[in-house]
Amino acid sequence: MKTAYLNSPIGWMELKGDASGLASATFVEDESISGTAISETLPDSLQKTIKQLTEYFEGSRQNFDLPLNPKGTDFQQKVWSQLQKIPFSKTTSYQKMANALGDPKVIRAAASANGKNPISIVIPCHRVIGSDGSLTGYAGGLHRKKWLLQHESPVKQGELF
Repeated sequence: MKTAYLNSPIGWMELKGDASGLASATFVEDESISGTAISETLPDSLQKTIKQLTEYFEGSRQNFDLPLNPKGTDFQQKVWSQLQKIPFSKTTSYQKMANALGDPKVIRAAASANGKNPISIVIPCHRVIGSDGSLTGYAGGLHRKKWLLQHESPVKQGELF
């Protein structure tokens, strides 16, 4: 497993992967990467990840075309697969996710699997919000979730206050 770091507009991202694909893309604090070994030779999957995430943050990419290799249970894999069906600039609720998985009663399990998504942004767990439209939890922090949703919004508006 190789490691690379990307300095994004909303903080450092740690990317891990190998020839099988991207295994994780998580936000990390600056202090946690100082002195950390960065792989000198990166597999194609990480090089492509850095390129595509950079394009995403620049606003020129809406969809990712990357080999993914997240580790999780069968149920988590189903949830993460469902997350990838949420279109750019759209959101869904945990309840709609559970319904799409075929059982409205798995809402808590779906929310838990969503929170364990190891590949931020590429597997867009930030696009899942509360049924009431609230910004519910995000492993990378609610400030990042808000930024990502605003970044993807087709209507750009500056801060009023």
